[in-house]
Amino acid sequence: EESDLIAFPDAKTFRILPWDYRDWNGNPYRVGCMFCDIKNPDGSHSPGDTRYTLKRTLEKAESQGFDSFMVGPEMEFFLFESSKNPVPLDKGDYFSMGIGDPYEHLRKDIALGLLKMGIVTEYGHHEVAPSQHEIDLRYADALEMADIVMLFRYVVKEFARMAGVYATFMPKPINGENGNGMHVHQSLWKGGENAFFDEKGEYLISDIARSYIAGLMVHVPEITSVLNQWVNSFKRLVPGYEAPVYIVWGQKNRSALVRIPEYKPGKENATRIELRSPDPACNPYLAFSVMLAAGLKGIEEEYELQPPCEKNIYSIDEKEGIKTLPKNLSEAIEITGKSDMVRKTLGDHLFKKFIANKEAEISGYRREMGHKYDATVSPFEIEHNLSRL
Repeated sequence: EESDLIAFPDAKTFRILPWDYRDWNGNPYRVGCMFCDIKNPDGSHSPGDTRYTLKRTLEKAESQGFDSFMVGPEMEFFLFESSKNPVPLDKGDYFSMGIGDPYEHLRKDIALGLLKMGIVTEYGHHEVAPSQHEIDLRYADALEMADIVMLFRYVVKEFARMAGVYATFMPKPINGENGNGMHVHQSLWKGGENAFFDEKGEYLISDIARSYIAGLMVHVPEITSVLNQWVNSFKRLVPGYEAPVYIVWGQKNRSALVRIPEYKPGKENATRIELRSPDPACNPYLAFSVMLAAGLKGIEEEYELQPPCEKNIYSIDEKEGIKTLPKNLSEAIEITGKSDMVRKTLGDHLFKKFIANKEAEISGYRREMGHKYDATVSPFEIEHNLSRL
């Protein structure tokens, strides 16, 4: 039914890949790439084009008076021997160096390769788990950044292949270790200024930022299946592995769902909020769309933000009244299926396709593993996710 769709290249996205290919005579040549908008033969936008979904959501932000939605993701990934088994290549941990971080050179090659393409990275380091790495991308407009995230995953995998290893963005490939997150730093801008900054506000954030955070807090159960779209995603979202579980916010609290990063005095443009639940195996166009839609709804309806939580909450008992994220994909997709906000953001066509796709994954998991969900990474996930994510 979709065989006649047309891909229209977006010339603004043109970049040259940072490695040589060889022709039949051994002569080197380079390949360029562009992102495309998917349209019907009559020129209308395809309702299944997730890039167009994000464009529509950004237009909604503009209708509310905002110039741009800026995002900066922290991209985490693992390096393994192959795509068949999650066998670590080192025993390093957070900020390991030297023999604890034998693939530091590969991270540098990736960063330099991205720079040749005009993509700026800010930081790169070994992460907490063995063979786990992080590279942070410099913030950009959400549409450009969604394209960059897609390109980043391709570039990382290709540089890893050339180095004789396998890179994966699978959310939780190893039992008993931290998983891969994609913390998303974000801010709205109006009139060329950061709309999240207020020198008189608590944590120096504005009422707009507070309502935006409140929107995320209220609607995050509805959008979690989009931010964490795999059965495996929820093996990461468990207590004890530096991933958020409880729906709270704070500044210094790295166990919170939403954090307000500190910055140097005079750097007001760096005011932002950090959403810590997404993982790097999500569709970035849809993820940025639903988080923006949730925040805009909070602003539009002037949601009131609950008090911050600055204590480690991994040991908090649910009886204290703090809500949690959905515990598995089945629970998350059921909540999403009832969400008018997500339906309006994705559009009926894409909304139905997304729900059906996730229900099919859940059915496949249950056929092999039964109805039991726990924090253990199953053979089903290794077989179906490791080689594709």
